Amino acid sequence: MMKKLRFAVLAINIIICLSIFFGLISKVSAQQPQILHPLTPLTETEITTAVEVVKKAKSLSDTAIFSIVALKEPDKQEVLNFTPNQEVQRQAFLVVYERLQNKTYEGIVDVKQQSLNSWQEIANAQPALGYTECALTSQIVKADEKWQKAMQRREIKDFDDVKVSCWAAGILSKQEESTGDRLVRGLSYYRGDNWNYYGSPIEGVLATVNLNTGKVVSLIDRGIVPFSKEKWDYDLKSLGKLLTPPKPLKFFQPYGKTFQINGNEISWQGWKFRYLMHPRDGLVLYLVNYQDGENLRRVLYRGSLSEMVVPYGDPDPTWSFRNAFDVGEYNFGVLANALELGKDIPSNGVLLDAIFANEQGEPVTMPRVVGIYERDNGILWKHYGYDTQRNDVRRNRELVLTITATIDNYDYSLNWIFHQDGTLEVQNELSGIVLAQGTNLATESFDNSYGRLLAKNIFGVNHQHFFNYRLDMDVDGQANSVTEMNVNSVPISGKNPIGNAIAVENTPLTTEKAAVRDVDTKHSREWMISSTDKKNTLGVGTAYMLMPTGNTIFFPTEGAEIRKRAEFATHHFWVTKYKPDELYAGGNYPNQSQPKEGLPKYISDNESLTNEDIVVWYTMGMTHVPRPEDWPVMPVHRVGFKLFPRGFFSRNPVINLPE
Repeated sequence: MMKKLRFAVLAINIIICLSIFFGLISKVSAQQPQILHPLTPLTETEITTAVEVVKKAKSLSDTAIFSIVALKEPDKQEVLNFTPNQEVQRQAFLVVYERLQNKTYEGIVDVKQQSLNSWQEIANAQPALGYTECALTSQIVKADEKWQKAMQRREIKDFDDVKVSCWAAGILSKQEESTGDRLVRGLSYYRGDNWNYYGSPIEGVLATVNLNTGKVVSLIDRGIVPFSKEKWDYDLKSLGKLLTPPKPLKFFQPYGKTFQINGNEISWQGWKFRYLMHPRDGLVLYLVNYQDGENLRRVLYRGSLSEMVVPYGDPDPTWSFRNAFDVGEYNFGVLANALELGKDIPSNGVLLDAIFANEQGEPVTMPRVVGIYERDNGILWKHYGYDTQRNDVRRNRELVLTITATIDNYDYSLNWIFHQDGTLEVQNELSGIVLAQGTNLATESFDNSYGRLLAKNIFGVNHQHFFNYRLDMDVDGQANSVTEMNVNSVPISGKNPIGNAIAVENTPLTTEKAAVRDVDTKHSREWMISSTDKKNTLGVGTAYMLMPTGNTIFFPTEGAEIRKRAEFATHHFWVTKYKPDELYAGGNYPNQSQPKEGLPKYISDNESLTNEDIVVWYTMGMTHVPRPEDWPVMPVHRVGFKLFPRGFFSRNPVINLPE
């Protein structure tokens, strides 16, 4: 018996060592990309070169902020026609903000030739807020005499006990808008001895800071409101008595990973694609292809989170400005977290680094910000034959590529999920801390319909989260068209005597304005992107369907200012003819933006969508009426959609998957 036990322990140790060994091989290969492809991310050297070229060519001030330094994506045809070992162009795209001048510039640098190919001022544009500006905002607010008196009226004498949180200006007054200055809002929280200050908002105090002049230009103080004195820290020591943990659940792949990583290219179970971490967009996918027998077939050229908007539903002037564009106002990508194996992703995963430029233009390696792992998700397909007593079944394996970014109080995980059957899924996970409002309420009262009480003196304001994804679809090539599919009941008639008929209606969406559509669960509405020159075995264009899952409508009323600036969120589905510079649903510069930027402008020329290279934009959202169970950190809420094949394959593509 002891001999068998020793053998079992030895076998387990060998499996663990093999898992670690193969995991290290995958990680090493992932961390050593070679510049062989036009979509290889910028290296540290290339970032340094690009910034040095700009600094040499232009007289930048010491306070200039490099808001974005990223790969200037090559021409799409250049990428599609690329062959291995071909010479590739390497360009960097930069956004530089001169705070003292209140001017925004865009530049393009040829990093091979070390030349500045383009440099232009972008009028009336405010790039994303940077961390140095948020630190500056806190200093300016705390030095303001009116703010200090507001704190003293609340018996706060040590201003170090207050955390000033930095928000983009959001909805501007007419006077604020007329100045054209770079504005930011400062929210105040009582921190005291606690590190989790979000439970103690100093309600009714709002500072507006002009970052160009370095002064508080307005301070609202709507009177003293009690704030929570409880300790809302949630480390294990602070929580006290803990739940009984479940027994350990281990993930081992003793023969190594099924996926392969070559630079920024990933292959797995028929899928082949590239990824890149962008300082604004976050995780971007390129050249998503599926190996169908001998043919490598294109599905998606580029997919990314285009924009977010989070509108809050309290009309109080200290709240009504809060409509965060978390991608364009804060640079979503640079806010990505370092992930942990066994926590953020399963222990069988691999963590990948990314290289960004900081605000001074210096290259910085952000460790472990991209996670990739395989997981089991139940049954892939199954049938039990009663006559034969055969149980034919296959397990469902999925590949997940993920990042998590934290924007102040909220945490957002973005997951691209690859399925063996050719389905590509997007699933966003929302967690973090509800943005709390101070209140004198100690028990629930339904008189205030703008939210719900979370705890004594802590109120959760009704709000929404909307995500827009830009999907440059290339289904079996660039010649595509789009069709809306609606399922209808059929009236009782001679042809349908008992009323059981279910009919499908296909409607081609032939122009950009006609393709502005909404989810309709009554008709099980989906949208089909089909090839116009590649037919399947049934004589129909090969296609992929966009299938909505959970969604909601944009609740700010008609005429609301946020509807004008975030018009992309007022409809779920948009389609545009491909243009390389149309990347962001809310416009290139949503910070202090004007109405009708982004998608409304993109569709204004109402171009044809028939037999064209088309881009699908899908908006999905959730409506959050907070509850006590969301406090102090909310359990994950998920929202997503699927792109799944319809007539793309001639049969179940995984019917021949071995057991």
